[in-house]
Amino acid sequence: MSLTLTKMVHTPVLVDEVVAALNVRQGKRYVDCTLGGGGHALAILSKLQHSCELLGIDSDPEAIRIAQHNLYDYFENTVIINDNFYNLENICKETKFLPVDGILFDLGLSSLQLATAERGFSFQHSGPLDMRFNPDEQLTAADIVNKLPESKLAQLIYIYGEEPFANKIAKNIVNHRPVTDTADLAAIVISTVGEQHGKIHPATRTFQALRIAVNRELDHLTSALEQSLNCLAPGGRLAVISYHSLEDRIVKNFMLRETKSCICPANLPECRCKHTPQFILINKHPVIPTDSEIDINQRSRSAKLRIAQKL
Repeated sequence: MSLTLTKMVHTPVLVDEVVAALNVRQGKRYVDCTLGGGGHALAILSKLQHSCELLGIDSDPEAIRIAQHNLYDYFENTVIINDNFYNLENICKETKFLPVDGILFDLGLSSLQLATAERGFSFQHSGPLDMRFNPDEQLTAADIVNKLPESKLAQLIYIYGEEPFANKIAKNIVNHRPVTDTADLAAIVISTVGEQHGKIHPATRTFQALRIAVNRELDHLTSALEQSLNCLAPGGRLAVISYHSLEDRIVKNFMLRETKSCICPANLPECRCKHTPQFILINKHPVIPTDSEIDINQRSRSAKLRIAQKL
């Protein structure tokens, strides 16, 4: 059993950079909001060998099971919760894990999810159109693909996938309804836009859009970032790894906003917001993987790490 679980571990992205970003120190508390297989969490805990605490959160029960196995040597230092990070502040309160000295979000899809065909995340395997992080949720990708009006489906693919061929893809999907298999959906997209010509598969943006919609990822991210302000101790660090422009824009704008003493509209003659800056930026530009990391782990190629410190 342990051998199987170990083989399924998700390779963490920017792992050394994350440990440095969080400024991991003895006796401090850290929250991994996207625990996955526990790769980043293990790096944080192992650096100080039982002298810090970690709260791990993940909405995927299978990821929780694997993380519990991989972090077993540090079970006295960890609290692992199967929940969505949009409940971040309540989770921290309920587990008496406040204040915290570092919060990590790694917003990428894990290898564990992509490798399991029946989860429906991958266009490279035949499986049901699911895409739920938490199988207990009701809405699936199949519901969206088969029930949404063509115009709404096109809008969703265009906005969440940033797909320039969204209208054509939506029209072709509607013409092939019902679509219930990931391989069938990928084939429909390929027949619409043609074979792969760039670095990404033709179906990447469509699958991204559906996954974001199913799991309400952008709404949940926005909410969790706001909650992080109430959870971090002074001097605590927020580190976020994003993989596409929609996520990165939310993270960037949030961090920039919280460094300002005024967030009033530019056309107001005087400040009325009484906003207090909460952060200083640790890195002006995002940290990105080295060429050697990308060679080892192709999924890291689009990663961007942004870091802020609470005042």
